Amino acid sequence: MSLPILETAKYELTLPSQDTKVSYRPFLVKEEKLLLMALESQESKQITNALKSIVDACTFGSLNVSALPTFDLEYIFLQIRAKSVGEIAKLKIKCPDDNETYANVEVDLATVEVQVDDAHTNELEINDKIKIIMKYPTIDSFDADIDAANLKTGQMFDMIASSIYQIYDGETVHNAKDYKKEELNAFIESLSSAHFEKIQKFFQTMPKLQQEIEVENPKTKVKSKMMLQGLSDFFVSPSHTTT
Repeated sequence: MSLPILETAKYELTLPSQDTKVSYRPFLVKEEKLLLMALESQESKQITNALKSIVDACTFGSLNVSALPTFDLEYIFLQIRAKSVGEIAKLKIKCPDDNETYANVEVDLATVEVQVDDAHTNELEINDKIKIIMKYPTIDSFDADIDAANLKTGQMFDMIASSIYQIYDGETVHNAKDYKKEELNAFIESLSSAHFEKIQKFFQTMPKLQQEIEVENPKTKVKSKMMLQGLSDFFVSPSHTTT
């Protein structure tokens, strides 16, 4: 006689990047084990692969996980995590007023959303003829071991090139996938500083998984507002403040 296999609850969410419903389930022990082993390794590539595997399994293979915008993937995983181990995440936050004391903070993951800047657009007007259509970076856009906040020049250009979807030249449409990286880099290098600022603004204002919280220093009793941003901030101890 075979052992019983427990049924798993099924939930539904809407992808932040588009009005598409996605069914998902909580992760199981085997998937939690995969995540814990990846976290224990402290290797970015292993953590990334575990994240992708868990989202793929828990959404029943219905998504091309590697093609999802990073903020979509982070949002899905956060919802899976909330239904798996509880909607309240307990964090230990470094208080910004003295930058040394830690405070315990609880965050309701059910309230965390992907926020979109009002000034954001993925259609960049270069001049009367040239327009660039950008696409959002995915988790595979660049090496998991690269610090996205401190990209070197070559790495930054590679990420920009991989995020170009189309280039309009009047009535002619150039699909970026039809061109080599060197050709796209040559196009980027031909832009003026003002044009390049538009590309930088695309990345600075693109949708982000974030939540503002209030932290009270248990020693000084000073209250500070802080912004949790990106998946890692909801599971580690961030130390950046919004005020």
